[in-house]
Amino acid sequence: MFIGIPGELESALIDLPLPPWELDTPFLAKSTREQYRTALTDVPQFEETVTTLRHALTGEGGGYAVLRLGNLAKTLGADDDRFLRLATAFAAEVAIPFSPFPRWPLWKDIGVKVDKDPGKSSGIGYNAFHMDLVNGTLPPDYTTLLCVRPDPLGGGPSILSDAHAAVARLSENSRALLAEQAYHYGTFYDLFGVGEECKPFPILDGSDPGEGFVRFTAKMLERSQLDQAHADAARELAEELVRGRVTFMLETGDYLIVNQRRFLHGREALHSGQETVPLADRRLLLQLFLRARGSAGSAA
Repeated sequence: MFIGIPGELESALIDLPLPPWELDTPFLAKSTREQYRTALTDVPQFEETVTTLRHALTGEGGGYAVLRLGNLAKTLGADDDRFLRLATAFAAEVAIPFSPFPRWPLWKDIGVKVDKDPGKSSGIGYNAFHMDLVNGTLPPDYTTLLCVRPDPLGGGPSILSDAHAAVARLSENSRALLAEQAYHYGTFYDLFGVGEECKPFPILDGSDPGEGFVRFTAKMLERSQLDQAHADAARELAEELVRGRVTFMLETGDYLIVNQRRFLHGREALHSGQETVPLADRRLLLQLFLRARGSAGSAA
């Protein structure tokens, strides 16, 4: 699931002049997507790389990929506008980039705050398995994370788990409980492009086995009032997700793309001592969401 960028493609992308993006709120404007596609169509090995990326995300047994853009990040600067345009262009080949948060730009910063709830994305503790925007009727089809800086102390590896494989290992009774509208988590306000609030919601959405969202966040086990039976079923799922997890460290320029209809994601705790790391040197990821073309809520 790690996809390298061929040298010939890297060389061509370094000097490729992509224009600044425009938004047709909340989506990346169609005109920008067309400009990026036109600019990249004849770039050597671009189509082959994108084909590999799409297959890793949607092919049999797939569901996530890490596009290794480290050399481009080193040459251009991991937070340089030119590098972000290239990452956005790759994302636009998978689905339609969008920002559900009107107060944030297209790419949302996820830094490290030592005084934040440790279990949050910007906290320093274990961030348990979850899908993003779990309580929207139209969650993003893909969530993506671009690594600008890894934890300089060496912590915070990413964790992923095949949600449908985990569900398949559960008892029939647990699956029946997870399909009931008994779960709720989080708040829902001031959001674009993710539908309406879904409360309560089923963890399993009634699709055929192996299809559809698995609407799960481990945080609901501690922060939502669930009856014993439904809590036990969710806890059983959480244990299976941990059992089936894969773990890897994102390096500068690595671009993780997760198909939320197949995989859930999270992060191990950052290394102790984060308070000694200057703010400008702490781990920094940029997050971007994608909507599949032709899915409910997608742009033209």
